[in-house]
Amino acid sequence: MTALHYHPVAELVRLVRSRELSAREVVAAHLARVAAVDARLGAFLHIDESGALRRADEIDRELASGRDPGPLCGVPIALKDILVTRDIPTTAGSRILAGWIPPYDATVVERLRAAGAVLLGKLNMDEFAMGSSTENSAFFPCRNPWDLERVPGGSSGGSAAAVAAGLCAASLGTDTGGSIRQPASLCGVVGLKPTYGRVSRWGVIAFASSLDQVGPLARSVADAALLFEVIAGFDPRDATSIDEPAPRLSGALTAGARGLTIGRPREYDLPGVDPEVTKAIDGALALLADHGARVRDISLPNVGHALPTYYLVAPAEASSNLARYDGVRYGRRPEGSSTSLLEMYRRTRGAGFGPEVKRRIMLGTFALRSGYYDAYYKKAQQVRALIAEDYRRAFQEVDLIASPTSPTPAFQIGEKASDPMAMYLADVFTLSANLAGLPGISVPAGLSSSGLPIGLQLVGRPLDEATLIRAAAAHERAAGPAPHPPELAAS
Repeated sequence: MTALHYHPVAELVRLVRSRELSAREVVAAHLARVAAVDARLGAFLHIDESGALRRADEIDRELASGRDPGPLCGVPIALKDILVTRDIPTTAGSRILAGWIPPYDATVVERLRAAGAVLLGKLNMDEFAMGSSTENSAFFPCRNPWDLERVPGGSSGGSAAAVAAGLCAASLGTDTGGSIRQPASLCGVVGLKPTYGRVSRWGVIAFASSLDQVGPLARSVADAALLFEVIAGFDPRDATSIDEPAPRLSGALTAGARGLTIGRPREYDLPGVDPEVTKAIDGALALLADHGARVRDISLPNVGHALPTYYLVAPAEASSNLARYDGVRYGRRPEGSSTSLLEMYRRTRGAGFGPEVKRRIMLGTFALRSGYYDAYYKKAQQVRALIAEDYRRAFQEVDLIASPTSPTPAFQIGEKASDPMAMYLADVFTLSANLAGLPGISVPAGLSSSGLPIGLQLVGRPLDEATLIRAAAAHERAAGPAPHPPELAAS
């Protein structure tokens, strides 16, 4: 029997529902795990121990009275700190929002609570989700549980690291240009970015509104699928929400790869991709082929323009979204605080944005200036449409498109901090799915010779998360369970 903090979500639900373990015991075990390892890891920005234990006791009382708390009954979940949470601090990894306690929950948080999940706290991230390493957190960097001297990826680095290290059973992150899939790859877990509009963005602190999407990170495809089922579905409070019911994915988990056609873009044969990553992806696709899938070369002619297109569109939207942070605070003061609102205003203005956020705001503001709009932002949107059309044509011939998730395994903390372009290239394989609004998933595809995780990315048709889950689960069964980080597993 594996340690409780590495149990699958479905197994934790079974244990709690059957009363073999109480929800309090499950939650307390995960809180103890956080206390034991997170001082080294830096995955959490806020731990809601009293609230989590109180909710666990409520679930135990519901079960004792014969009521079913829901499909995530007693499961300890943690959230990227960009998701607004009632009565729990929300900072978006920025000192500008330090101490802010929202008076409401994001839609996805409401749905998790209604499904019986227990929220342990809020997870570290790049400030306002701008980054690929979680080194841009305004508080402290998060570290990779596979090697504490390496980054966990970003911007959902805390979400991926917490799941990989067993601090929570699963987590939610957001993905604007790869920020669920890339850290999932670097930390050796599963990360699912749904179709744009599949999951409500209401209550998500905005970075780039036409790109942001909430999704799960988990240790198995089945766990990710279950969380996706809970959070997906129409939300009238979100104008971008697609009026479609949440899909049921249980059948997809066992359907296998036979009959699927998987495309591999020639344009992704790039210099700078680690040879071990290429070898791992070759092996993962060969494994799927051995189990009945057909793998063929395809072309996405405009995908090479995704990186510059993204870094015009996303900063332009960010410069608009972040204009609201002028020092005026919303919500309420921390309970018991005697600090005046005027003093909190002064402190907030003094905190300011971090350098990466400033860089992107300035880039976006420049692209939207009179006289530059047509040359930069409008042109980027036209190229974005071409990229989406490339995918549409490709999906007439294939069911899924495969690539590495990240061009390299996790890099050293500080290695790319002074070179923004090198950092931006970490998302070269993930950006185009966001520009086209497509669903994508990263699944573990083995370890490098240095013992670092490598991820396989699969991208699917709009609203076809079921085929993503089908292929990802088939690969997972064929490859066997992904290992846990050895250093922390022994701690």
